[in-house]
Amino acid sequence: MRGGVFADMSEIKIEKLETDLLIIGGGTAGCLAAVRAKREAAELDVVIAEKAHIERSGCLAAGMNAINAYINPGETPESFVSYVRADAMGLLREDLVLSMAKRLNEVVQEVESWGLPIEKDERGNYLSRGRWNIKISGESLKPIIAGRAIDSGARVLNRVMITKLLLEEGRVTGAMGFGVRSGIFYLIKAKAVIVATGGAAGIYRPNNSGSSHHKMWYSPFNTGGGYAIGIRAGAEMTSFEMRFIALRTKDVIAPTGTLALGFGAKQVNSLGERFMATRYSHLGAEGAPTPLRVFGPTQEVKEGRGPIFLDTTHLKEEELRELKKSYLNMYPELILSWAANGFDPRERPIEIQGTEPYLVGGHTQSGYWISEKRETTLEGLYAAGDVAGGAPYKFVSGCWAEGVIAAENAVDYIRETGSTEESAESNDCLFTEMLRVYAPLHRDDGVSPPEMEERLQKVMDEYAGGVSRYYEMNEHELLLALNQIKHLQTQTRHLRAEDFHRLMNCHEVIDRIDIAEVLLNHLLYRKETRWPAYQSRVDYPYCNDRDWLKFVNSKRVNDRLEILERPYRQVVGGDRYVP
Repeated sequence: MRGGVFADMSEIKIEKLETDLLIIGGGTAGCLAAVRAKREAAELDVVIAEKAHIERSGCLAAGMNAINAYINPGETPESFVSYVRADAMGLLREDLVLSMAKRLNEVVQEVESWGLPIEKDERGNYLSRGRWNIKISGESLKPIIAGRAIDSGARVLNRVMITKLLLEEGRVTGAMGFGVRSGIFYLIKAKAVIVATGGAAGIYRPNNSGSSHHKMWYSPFNTGGGYAIGIRAGAEMTSFEMRFIALRTKDVIAPTGTLALGFGAKQVNSLGERFMATRYSHLGAEGAPTPLRVFGPTQEVKEGRGPIFLDTTHLKEEELRELKKSYLNMYPELILSWAANGFDPRERPIEIQGTEPYLVGGHTQSGYWISEKRETTLEGLYAAGDVAGGAPYKFVSGCWAEGVIAAENAVDYIRETGSTEESAESNDCLFTEMLRVYAPLHRDDGVSPPEMEERLQKVMDEYAGGVSRYYEMNEHELLLALNQIKHLQTQTRHLRAEDFHRLMNCHEVIDRIDIAEVLLNHLLYRKETRWPAYQSRVDYPYCNDRDWLKFVNSKRVNDRLEILERPYRQVVGGDRYVP
């Protein structure tokens, strides 16, 4: 060992494991998948490979104060699909959303039985917070579901980063990766694999800079690894051009839905105008689809009427107390900021802003192209949660539902087929991947991960519709960005790492660069503006159902990215939202 890392490849410890079901990612979808798989087939061995520690990993590490996808009384799975169709501006995989919606209440009630506190009225009914939402006290949500996954009998590999899927004759038979603290290289053979790693942050330059650059809406540790391993293996991906941009409180980046839905706060500009109900009424005013609720405030700032606020000056003392309780359940830093700065929301409105763009299949629909069974286009590989494409408006409960669906079908697949016998092909892959993974440790000089990350984010922000460009882009800028990203891919061979943590950072930035290439190709290919702000093409500023009511997909073939089109199919009746 040299400086805590390997002096040469001969010192690397290799650990080979065999399992029935490998779940990559121990977040909310992965935990539910593990529990359901063990319930369906207790005799099967289940392994969860988690880059962090399962107890507090993923998007729910700090908790939640609401379940945002639930079929409240008076609604149905079909009415949920109609709503999501409108929110997605008419384009979604209706079959996926419907199959998910049918399981929402089931999984919520199951997690409640594990100990999740859900707020109820005097008759024992869940307290709703909007049409599809219910209130919870969810600070301990992640430890609850992680504990249940462990109690189910699943084995957990904490702090293991998966870097490559094992492919044998077109079938996924496991994965490889390394311990981000131990440096151990893992070869995990499996009869089926579920990817549940979450989406991707850090592709664009964030709102906050310097030491606060990881103060962002989406988990900064979700760096798109699940997308990247699928892209490199040749899995078909969908809808990367439908980015997600959150509307959040300025600087602290706390959720605004709590203010708008729970406490009736309305958006106002610097002139005190409720601009969404007046200037943007043709877009649906404050009931507009989610992309337009970002687009309106962004235009106000662009045209000189910013900053933008949520007006909380109407709140009474008791309402303010309840508001603080709500944030303490999921985002206590906002309350601490108010206290430290002597801020009273009853005296001044709360400033809000759009975040940098993210790829999040649970809010929008970027991810793997999957079947209703949550099968990807690679045999033996399933996807669930934020990494699965086609089904927006999942949120936490939809990710649970997808984890359950994926697990049930993966178990059926394992029972019908599969073996974990080692092949020469996997041995060859092992040594090739080891050389690739550990290469940054053996460079005395080169580029650090933060330096390459900064370059990636600068290119994407300035040429691919980042915050500094009001989320707008055109053909020339996107082509320039793609050219620079392709050059950056060639420069990853200069990344260097001093320890295993920095080695993890190297592979996180490599993953994000590969994802950026796919994203740019999708943004270039869709020649319309389907989702303003999320995907604003100033050279094609209008929605065009005649030519573009279809999915933009891609897959890598022989190191070349191919674009494919897939048709939209309506399975639930009802009118679509037409801007």
